[in-house]
Amino acid sequence: VREDRPDEKRLVAYVVPADGQMDVEALREHAAGRLPDYMVPLVVPIEAMPLTVNGKLDRTALPAPDVAGLRGGRGPATPAEEVLCGLFAEVLGLEQVGAEASFFDLGGDSLLAMRLIARIRAVLETEISIGDLFGEPTVAGLARMIGGTGQVRRALTPVPRPEVLPLSYAQQRMWFLNRLEDAGEGAAYNLSLALRLSGDPDIAALEAAIGDIADRHESLRTVFPETDGVPRQHILDGPAGRPALLLAETTEQDLPETLASYAGRRFDLTADLPLRVHLLAVAPSEYVLLIVVHHIAVDGWSMGVLGRDLRVAYAARRDGRAPEWRPLPVQYADYALWQREVLGDLNDPESLVSGQLGYWRQALEGTPEEVALPADRPRPAVSSFRGANVPVEVDAETHARLVEVAQNGQSTMFMVAHAALAMLLARMGAGSDIPIGTVIAGRGDAALEDLAGFFVNTLVLRTDLSGDPSFEDVLARVRETDLAAYAHQDVPFERLVEDLNPARSLSRNPLFQVTLAVQNGGGSEQWDLAGLQVEPAQSASEDTARFDLSVTLVERRDERGTPAGLIGGILYAVDLFDEATAQALSRRLVRVLEQVASDPSVRLSTLSV
Repeated sequence: VREDRPDEKRLVAYVVPADGQMDVEALREHAAGRLPDYMVPLVVPIEAMPLTVNGKLDRTALPAPDVAGLRGGRGPATPAEEVLCGLFAEVLGLEQVGAEASFFDLGGDSLLAMRLIARIRAVLETEISIGDLFGEPTVAGLARMIGGTGQVRRALTPVPRPEVLPLSYAQQRMWFLNRLEDAGEGAAYNLSLALRLSGDPDIAALEAAIGDIADRHESLRTVFPETDGVPRQHILDGPAGRPALLLAETTEQDLPETLASYAGRRFDLTADLPLRVHLLAVAPSEYVLLIVVHHIAVDGWSMGVLGRDLRVAYAARRDGRAPEWRPLPVQYADYALWQREVLGDLNDPESLVSGQLGYWRQALEGTPEEVALPADRPRPAVSSFRGANVPVEVDAETHARLVEVAQNGQSTMFMVAHAALAMLLARMGAGSDIPIGTVIAGRGDAALEDLAGFFVNTLVLRTDLSGDPSFEDVLARVRETDLAAYAHQDVPFERLVEDLNPARSLSRNPLFQVTLAVQNGGGSEQWDLAGLQVEPAQSASEDTARFDLSVTLVERRDERGTPAGLIGGILYAVDLFDEATAQALSRRLVRVLEQVASDPSVRLSTLSV
């Protein structure tokens, strides 16, 4: 194990060829056929093993491997390969990538794959699909493919604004759901973040910084009035678009109730700014900053963007100046207009939306409207959205075996978890046709990386468990389904529901009731403010269960990159499940993962739950 760069340990095998020559790649492939990928070393041929004066191996004299070999063999041989090597390194956070490096072997996953595709589209003006990347995951393979790719969609750029500015498709659904909440106090789509501040914040600077980030991101200062029932975006400028910092006092004892009260207040999107910020004085030099924003204005990625921007703006305002940051290439309104242009007209058979909707109609034909889950109570007429969490934890040994299963099946950890969850639900009586929902980032253009807004899209992954398949069979089916879904991810879920028109109910989500998310363990954006110690505070609100069951897993790795276990939880609808039932499901999911890790050939009928 070498550490030629700080905190970057690599496994290297030094080999002395018997006749002075050897095929390095053949030896590495031989090792790869017998070892998990993370244990396959870089092979370095040397003339002789260096020895000390005592005749022992002199490890300090072993030569450092060259970076090109470390990151995938030879360097780029063509201009296209040179650009792709740079894009691989950029997306993966590496200094250098060789032309024969596999994107997924270097740590790429489905989310990073979409970022790579967006960067390739922007830089090389070439369209590739996620299926193309799975089929040719190396720089060299993609470079060969690029010449035969199809038409590239128009880049996202600022455009003239029409008099009536439409909502994006995702915003339309959020707006409709907000109007359904009108008669009550529902706040199911509020996102809240509570931060404990130790020290004495500069309140004037903090309020100015909040106004700065609203100035920077139009989505934070947009209201959605309606005309004849049709909403539109109305972007506020000047003081009207800068949220006030709301000051209040509370005690440590009353803090949970205070946070829940403020976080649970609904927004009237027709008139209210979608962002509220409270500063609660808890004790001398102890405060809690509560940020509440409606989902129509942000997604999870956006919270990291806002964290970075607030840090920069607050530091600048403390110094008595405005923040100096590079202007954003586009705003959310540009995206909403671009989205409608790119998707095209459903009546145009050549449009993107027409072609992709055709796929979804076929893929989801006959999908069950409701999956039978082991609920403790009948489904209520209207969901309360009240939820609770139970933990899920998988040990490091099982995680390492699951990584190997994923690699052998040319799949990702998400696909492995998808197959395992589907098999568990089938064994619990959900049937052999199980749709599972998953959220994707939806930021398919590089111009959106630093923009706050609601870009996420939802995919429906239909899982076929007929015929008593083995786990390997299910994983192969899941891989095919998931890749096809990723390739047709541009259709907004709201548009899909409108087109398929399933039976509607206020008691359940249409098309699926179970969701899955698998994250690679990268830390969320660090929130910090100059001169203050900032730590996450307790949850500002009750868990909101928008689905019957939501399973989230996070991959952990140690400092060497070795699998260190999976952690996560199951968010369950309190309307349907008792805590004991959810805990049993968590234990059973872990049990299924352990079984398929040990024996991927295990069949559905013999899976122990």
